Amino acid sequence: MMAAVIHNPALRASGSLYGLAYGDALGKPTEFLTVAEIEHRYGPAGPRELSGEPALVTDDTQMALAVGWALREAPSLTPEAVEPLLRQRFLAWAVSPDNNRAPGMTCLRACAELSRGVRWQEATVAGSKGCGANMRVTPVGLLDVDLDTLAGLAQLQAGLTHGHPTGLAASELTAYAVFALRAGATLPEVPALLIERARSQRLVYREQWLGDLWQRPGSRAPEEFIAQGWDECLVALGRLVDALGRPDDGGDPCRATGEGWVAEEALATALLCAVRHADDPVTALARGATTAGDSDSIAALAGAFVGAALGMAAWPTEWADRIEYADQLATLGSTWD
Repeated sequence: MMAAVIHNPALRASGSLYGLAYGDALGKPTEFLTVAEIEHRYGPAGPRELSGEPALVTDDTQMALAVGWALREAPSLTPEAVEPLLRQRFLAWAVSPDNNRAPGMTCLRACAELSRGVRWQEATVAGSKGCGANMRVTPVGLLDVDLDTLAGLAQLQAGLTHGHPTGLAASELTAYAVFALRAGATLPEVPALLIERARSQRLVYREQWLGDLWQRPGSRAPEEFIAQGWDECLVALGRLVDALGRPDDGGDPCRATGEGWVAEEALATALLCAVRHADDPVTALARGATTAGDSDSIAALAGAFVGAALGMAAWPTEWADRIEYADQLATLGSTWD
């Protein structure tokens, strides 16, 4: 049984949100580079300093803020109350002039359908399990809610754009990791906690939150549909545990746990960086940003995990005023600290 969330001076909610944005900013310029190109540009330690005034983020942080504001504004944390607000925030993001950071095509396609007013179960991209499902879920993990509500919210926000069961399961696990870390779990404990959660939820289809989503891929039953997602996450988590059991070779973490373009790999590779460098937060971000994969999303999630564990003290104090959307990060962080 997970302990209640701890509110304390560590400012863990803020630490998680800012950590996500910091990792996103460090990974933004490296996302489409090879490791050799990244090391040539930044040195073998990778990017470790914010660049720009402000330091720009990508759609990862933009959409995490969209989720955060929807949750903050919701009169109740029910599917009926939250779904219209998520839809509104996602559509505002889709047409924003700031949405010029190589946004994911799945999110854009789903938002185009959502803008027509159709049910989200019909608007979503049913076959996509891209990391856009869980790159933005961190605010769900910062709420003081029971685990059923956390699971429902995490899967709902994913499902509006990514209808694949693995996107749903990986989003729940990402939010659960943030929740557990903020409640006092240590980073090395998280992989086992996630494996236990995945096994316990394998046949749990949350119809209240997902409706008839399961019918779209042609699955014979909702339990069969969702089990595929949990099984794929368990494979990724198994690779994570195997990697953590071996000495760190100092190379691209994607070689062990995947390049992070899909949700379960983004979760596993981000956790690999976070656990490997639990005592050196900036290095955790730099490691995530120095990959041949989806570097901004991997580094962003690594930052969310480390920040949830260590709070704002994890990060250089001068970064807080230099990151894009600092005012929004501060407001949402103070809401849940």
